[in-house]
Amino acid sequence: MNRTQSHKFAVAPLMDWTDRHCRAFHRALTKEALLYTEMVTSRAIIHGDREKLLGYSPVEHPVALQIGGSEPDELAACAKIAQDWGYDEVNLNCGCPSERVQSGSFGACLMREPQLVADCMQAMAEAVTLPVTVKCRIGVDDQDEEAALFALIEACAKAGVNTFIVHARKAWLKGLSPKENRDIPPLNYPLVYALKRAHPELNIVINGGITSFEAIDEHLMHVDGVMLGRTAYQEPAFLGQVDRRLFGAGGDIGPFEALEAYRPYMQAQLEAGVSLPAMTRHMLGIMHGLPGARAFRRIMTVESIRDGAGIEVLDMAIAAVHDAMSAAHARREAYATVQKVITGLPT
Repeated sequence: MNRTQSHKFAVAPLMDWTDRHCRAFHRALTKEALLYTEMVTSRAIIHGDREKLLGYSPVEHPVALQIGGSEPDELAACAKIAQDWGYDEVNLNCGCPSERVQSGSFGACLMREPQLVADCMQAMAEAVTLPVTVKCRIGVDDQDEEAALFALIEACAKAGVNTFIVHARKAWLKGLSPKENRDIPPLNYPLVYALKRAHPELNIVINGGITSFEAIDEHLMHVDGVMLGRTAYQEPAFLGQVDRRLFGAGGDIGPFEALEAYRPYMQAQLEAGVSLPAMTRHMLGIMHGLPGARAFRRIMTVESIRDGAGIEVLDMAIAAVHDAMSAAHARREAYATVQKVITGLPT
């Protein structure tokens, strides 16, 4: 494993969300963040439509492929495929709690089988020169959190893995839905900090419940990197500050600038036959907090599904925000004038 990239900030793999169009949009906001694909099962990679499952735009780099599986030989073959497709990293999912994933004997249930995970990682590492990494929970069900987490990390470290992304909460495999598993089990950040103290030689990235740069700064005092999921997706303008605030690289990328940067990608995809909603659905939160954000979401949602809808929908939505911002500015100016009249100041 002789290739590395920064894990200081990453956008989490999210099923049905972080597809190729989402990642291309996120890259318009940040050049430095490490992006992850949705989880793709090892059997799908081997037997399925690889262009559909693995295809991506060159603008996405650095981009990691996340795989779900538990057969060492199969995963080694998938890692080789990922390398051939030009991915920058291969990540094994040991954190997804869904019943469908459990039925395939991978995801969070692998927390119970640290040696199997280590065997999988060793097989992957021996097959490629890419970094191979693990994304895991701190345990499942009634496991002792510290014992479960340390057992998995230490077994994989012996197999040659040096980067671990830890979602700092348990997964309950029975009785809780995947959504509930993101909120109900309590977060245990101190345990992840303790893991880093015990293994300073490892690259430890923390995930789970992180929603602000203040929180990111606090975590980076204890671990090597942070991974954001829903905040990055639902409020993508957050990503426009990442390069400056975390990497000291350039200025912020605002919503309008990001949309202009994404426009050529959208146009090319439309010409290739991709439907407009496949792209607009990832952009709905970009105007969060701005006047006209609701109108932007409505136009992007409603107008994009009309027959023949094209790039003009984006122009309509942007215009609605500009109009709302102008109206808000005019109201502020009028209010300031009234206040000057009331206080006797010159207008």
